[in-house]
Amino acid sequence: MEMQTASSTQTSPPAQSPDPPDPGAWTLEKAQALYHAPFNNLLFLAQTVHRQNFDPNKVQLSRLLSIKTGGCPEDCGYCSQSARHETGLEASKLMEVRRVIAEATKARDAGATRYCMGAAWRNPKARDMDAVVAMVEGVKALGLETCMTLGMLDLEQAVRLKQAGLDYYNHNIDTSERYYSEIIGTRSFAERLETLDHVRKSGIKVCCGGIVGMGEEPVDRIDMLVTLANLPEHPQSVPINMLIPIAGTPLADAKPIEPIEFVRVIALARIMMPKSHVRLSAGRTAMTDEMQALCFFAGANSIFFGDTLLTADNPGEDKDTLLFRRLGIDPMELEAQ
Repeated sequence: MEMQTASSTQTSPPAQSPDPPDPGAWTLEKAQALYHAPFNNLLFLAQTVHRQNFDPNKVQLSRLLSIKTGGCPEDCGYCSQSARHETGLEASKLMEVRRVIAEATKARDAGATRYCMGAAWRNPKARDMDAVVAMVEGVKALGLETCMTLGMLDLEQAVRLKQAGLDYYNHNIDTSERYYSEIIGTRSFAERLETLDHVRKSGIKVCCGGIVGMGEEPVDRIDMLVTLANLPEHPQSVPINMLIPIAGTPLADAKPIEPIEFVRVIALARIMMPKSHVRLSAGRTAMTDEMQALCFFAGANSIFFGDTLLTADNPGEDKDTLLFRRLGIDPMELEAQ
């Protein structure tokens, strides 16, 4: 019996991507063509790009701590920490520096290489900066990469954080510019880009991604990635969050994104920003092991580990360790500073 060759059974050509274009060169049309390619072709290309830039069996582990919870004046429709939403979350004061350092020490000893600290602020006040700087210095002294998300920053604040040793600053654009006003009314899309500009100019690495499953259309997910890929520099870290619907928020009843569609977002992020760490972020408690495995194959190579993400649940360390063992994945070592 005559054997069929691979070429004779292939019904469509693999997704094609030229050499990764420079930041600013991506068009919505080009990104859409990749996103809507046959799923196997999209994943093959994403895994190819991933292997060209990273060890495919290494994942970077981060730990996230809420250093100031609740009471935020913003109206982000997804957020349990907004003072405008009745979520039952009580606001807290800024955590003491020594407690933050103690929590970071435990995270390092558990295998984290990056420690992220988040405060529910519109922007940090002058009275808070000394404590925030001390947190960065203390966590940095433990040998960890440092990351913070504090809301909007001006250039002076960004420079001060850089001088303290801050490695990454997280400030997500959340969604496309078109859909943004459906989710947030108290801070403009342009203001988010302005903060990212201040972070870049200070020399801090940018951590910037978004949230999917907020009622947006596929074109919004794609356009969000186009915006990120067309920044003056690709964000060094790109967290992709799957919405965790929170009771009491406007998005409490949002329809979940289909798993295959989520994996497509991960794959497109990897192809468009080949050297960025793509973080499989919020929403992992709702993902099967098989869905997470597809995300790692599509190019995700960073996760938050620990029991909580700010105020939301996260898979426990034991569950992540077991999944990594099943997949043959090892934690990524800290890069030389």
